[in-house]
Amino acid sequence: MSGCEAGGKIAFRMNLSIVVPVYRGEVFIEPLVLRLKDALPKFAKKFEVIFVNDGSPDNSWAVIEKLARQYGWVRGICLRRNYGQHNATLCGIREARYEVTVTMDQDLQHPPEEIPLLLAKLEEGYDVVYGVPRKLPQGFWRNLMTAAIKRILARVIGAPSIRNVSAFRAFRTSLREAFVNFQSPSLILDVLLSWGTTRFTSVQVNVMQAERTNYNLTMLVRAALLILIGYSTLPLRFASWVGFAMTIFGVGVFIYVLTIYFTAGSLPGFPFLASIIALFSGTQLFALGIFGEYLARMFDRSMDRPPYVVHETAGK
Repeated sequence: MSGCEAGGKIAFRMNLSIVVPVYRGEVFIEPLVLRLKDALPKFAKKFEVIFVNDGSPDNSWAVIEKLARQYGWVRGICLRRNYGQHNATLCGIREARYEVTVTMDQDLQHPPEEIPLLLAKLEEGYDVVYGVPRKLPQGFWRNLMTAAIKRILARVIGAPSIRNVSAFRAFRTSLREAFVNFQSPSLILDVLLSWGTTRFTSVQVNVMQAERTNYNLTMLVRAALLILIGYSTLPLRFASWVGFAMTIFGVGVFIYVLTIYFTAGSLPGFPFLASIIALFSGTQLFALGIFGEYLARMFDRSMDRPPYVVHETAGK
């Protein structure tokens, strides 16, 4: 089915659940609702908007409660504390009532008017569609780090061709059945979605420049480590290859020392020996550090901490 008719009118009318995690979003929520109010009736048969207040310290929850009273299709969920964007989004996904879920940011960086582009791709038979910006909205270093994380995530997901993951996504709500029993506080939503499907794709959309972002470089690095160590064995394999390479190198050094001994009658001095010891010690500590990260993740999950705890709700 085509996404749009010849005259530009939307041909498909799906039932949609829009999930929006909220943190310090007091000034953005109402303008977003007004934009959604104008856009959604044009291409959605039934719809709901679920705002998940992720322990925001401002008056975001009060605004959500007001909007839930004003609009019957607005719902609110308030978490007991800040759990993180992916955790809050997971909470909203589990509460979604309709067959297609769309996730987006609170700050109007993802225009509601672009949602039909995602739905059109979904109609082609894909299960997850990402909306990626035609032009990257952040600075050079932020864009470079984000691109690196996306490449890592695409490799972990098992779809290397899909390097354009983003928080602006549309997917079939039934995919949540693949992670219905997931209970770890550390999660990457896109990895969880890959447990239920491999049919990922992306489409270019217009993305606005955010006035401010809650993500900094440190948080991006933490996300990259979580993806690598929490959902992949690539670092362990890398440590194994490094160990193998150092073993080969050690054998080479041993042959070199024997050759010098039998030809020159003497062995290299202390500096050479100290450098070899330092090299191998550093390699061992590097491998142990990787093992320690995996043990830390295992310990974290063994505590059976929930990914979020709901404090109260608003709306029907």
